[in-house]
Amino acid sequence: MALLSNVVGFSMFGLLARLGQLGIQKRNLSENLGGHAIAMAVFGYGGYWAYKWDLRAGELLAEKRAEIAARRGAATPSES
Repeated sequence: MALLSNVVGFSMFGLLARLGQLGIQKRNLSENLGGHAIAMAVFGYGGYWAYKWDLRAGELLAEKRAEIAARRGAATPSES
């Protein structure tokens, strides 16, 4: 569900960016619907990439934390 919300959110941002661009140019907002679809697809792919990057970053952080914990455990003598 998080992936879908990420992609849809980025797609909507792409649509708003496209509409803002046409508004600044004072052009008809429904002039080129293909441009809207392209903007939504590009930003949606950006959302997909951001989701995958977030997952990978979480994995890397977990690996690094485990590595640091293992080093700290090996470096300190057991106090029993």
